[in-house]
Amino acid sequence: MAQNTPPSNTAANPASAAQLADLLENEQTRKQLIEQLRTQAPTVKDTSAASQSTASGSVTDDSLPRRVADSTQYFLTKLLDDMGDATAAIGAMARGENIGGPGMADWKTTLINFALVIAATVIAFIVLRLLAARIFAFINHWAGQAPPATVRRRLAGPATLRKIAAVIAALIVDVIAIALAGAVGYAVAMSVAGPNASVGTFDSLFVNAFVAVEIAKALVRTVFATRFARLRLFEMRDEVATYWNAWLCRLVGIAGYGMLVIVPVITALFTAALGNLAGLLIMLGMYVYAIRVVWRNRTLIRERLVLRASVASTAFFATLLRLLARVWHVLAIIYFTVLLVVSQVDPVEALPFMARATLQSVVAIALGLLVSAILTAILSHPIRLSDDMRTRLPLLEARINSYVPATLKGLRFITLVVVLLFVLDGWHAFDLSAWVMSESGKATISVVVHIAIILLFAALAWTIIASIIESRLSGTGTRAPSAREKTLLALFRNAALIVIVTMTILILLSQIGINIGPLIAGAGVVGLAIGFGAQKLVQDIITGIFIQLENGMNVNDVVEAGGVFGTVEKMTIRSVGIRTMDGGYHLIPFSSVDVVANHMRDFSYHMGEYTIAHRENVDDAIEHMRAAFAELMQDEVLSPEILEEITIPGVTAINERGVTIRVLIKTTPGMQWAIQRGYNRLLKKHFNAAGIELPYPHTVVYFGQDKDGNAPAAQVDLGRKADRSSPPKGRAPAAGHTPRPLSRAKSGSEDVLGNELEQRVPDEDDQV
Repeated sequence: MAQNTPPSNTAANPASAAQLADLLENEQTRKQLIEQLRTQAPTVKDTSAASQSTASGSVTDDSLPRRVADSTQYFLTKLLDDMGDATAAIGAMARGENIGGPGMADWKTTLINFALVIAATVIAFIVLRLLAARIFAFINHWAGQAPPATVRRRLAGPATLRKIAAVIAALIVDVIAIALAGAVGYAVAMSVAGPNASVGTFDSLFVNAFVAVEIAKALVRTVFATRFARLRLFEMRDEVATYWNAWLCRLVGIAGYGMLVIVPVITALFTAALGNLAGLLIMLGMYVYAIRVVWRNRTLIRERLVLRASVASTAFFATLLRLLARVWHVLAIIYFTVLLVVSQVDPVEALPFMARATLQSVVAIALGLLVSAILTAILSHPIRLSDDMRTRLPLLEARINSYVPATLKGLRFITLVVVLLFVLDGWHAFDLSAWVMSESGKATISVVVHIAIILLFAALAWTIIASIIESRLSGTGTRAPSAREKTLLALFRNAALIVIVTMTILILLSQIGINIGPLIAGAGVVGLAIGFGAQKLVQDIITGIFIQLENGMNVNDVVEAGGVFGTVEKMTIRSVGIRTMDGGYHLIPFSSVDVVANHMRDFSYHMGEYTIAHRENVDDAIEHMRAAFAELMQDEVLSPEILEEITIPGVTAINERGVTIRVLIKTTPGMQWAIQRGYNRLLKKHFNAAGIELPYPHTVVYFGQDKDGNAPAAQVDLGRKADRSSPPKGRAPAAGHTPRPLSRAKSGSEDVLGNELEQRVPDEDDQV
């Protein structure tokens, strides 16, 4: 137009200068030109301010709070100016002044044609909607039918798929009806304009607004579908669907037709100030009405969302619904407030901006929920490994499945962040595309990807190492692990975990930009200081490592270490836990262990030294010892624990008490004490039967004598009548012994066994 022509072109073109002069002569067009220049003034001002800021070397503040403050200031300034201009225009109209454009007869014709286009479009839409209702009824009936049995077996959730297809089909039919009605409106507009004329401005405004507004209403009807319950996107009662469908359609109609039709018509017929005032009144009325409905239904909607959350399929969706129940009314109030402000700041682009932002937000949220649902469906089923892999590594499958909840939470968090970024980008609160192309955006995405890869490799390494070690510890292979292998594998597993966690943390810190060089150097200094200050601890660790490497002791061994005799219950890299015979638990640091006496290595010996009286025959005693061993070999429990025949080296001592004979019985590791108890019981029985004396301490009693060598008589009271019978020659019983005949005794293993037959001491890694 002429008012947008630059001055240089105006000077060069006399026709343009004449047109500009004609525009300035007319009061109405002059005011419109002033309004247009005033609308562009803030942009020019901002551009000049930005240029001055750049020239002075400063950086323009383009943050979200600054933009909100500038928009609010411009909104208030423009509102006051529009109010003043509108007041002046109304006053001029009251005084009877002509503020309209030239040729009111033409405007009347334009308005008549405009009314014809509106009537034709609305009538066509009503007729098409009545015809489409039959199609909606057919689709609704089809959606309610049960799928065939073969389809039910092939597809997962066929009813849901059928409903989605029905909803999409109904939306397509509705949009086609709207498009056909808009085509009828364009046809009528062209017919009333004449064969050589173009479609009028008002006519095109209405038809375009009609198509946009009715498509928005079609989307609302897709959600609520008041007449056809099976075509609703969500399950709800009929009265609820009717209420919210009517409310949202009313809001869309008021905002759409008001801002896209009524305001431009008033602006064209009168002044831009009156048009802006009409737009403000329309949006204020819509805003008050919307806020009133939202506030009145906040509690009801909250209760329904909480009820829906209680029957949600996953905890994630239940949490989202509960969160939405608390803040939904706040989000609605913010939405309508933004709509009010944007409609006054930029009336031309307000509704397109709100439509684009709303559509982008809805699509982002829907895709986010879809991705989350797909992830839940995929990861809800346990991961199955092959039979061969489960045989070789039986614990690998359970360990992999243990990572699923954490992985699902991480992927949902990433999805939530991406959806939030798209929503903010839709509302121009964050420029996502510019951030992705910027250096900071590329660096952030690179860091996130690197962190995910590092965590994946760390989890993979730990899973493989731990599964192999635990599989070996569980004894699922060809042979059961030894005690030494169990101890070393447990220590290696703990060491591997510490190394993997430490390396992963250091690499992650380096990826997020933290210089780990000083951290490693500081850790080295601290480690050196700890090494000097805790030499005993270092000695414990080093000694423990060498004891394990040299296989000095293992869990369940009976050892003597650090002056403590008992069973090893626990071993760490620093200490050993020994349970003594009295039940006491002794924790001994390896630095206190100078000598380790292991009684459970390869084999053991029962070494017994038995003393008989001087009067007894050694060879007879040895024969009875062999007889006792022969009877011991008949025991079903103890005989398998004896590795060799009894060894009797002979007499090892002759002293004041008697003659000592040594006996050696080779046993399996740890069974020497049970064999000792069983053999002692049988040997005592055989010695009693043979009358072999196990000597008592001997005492020489001296009664004294006088100087002539005479001793007084000893007065001995035996307390009973002396047994006058004499035993056979050479068969006198031993003093204090009760001879018994030798008889075959029943197995007495329960009298001599302790805990030697227990295979091992249960530890913390045992599994039922």
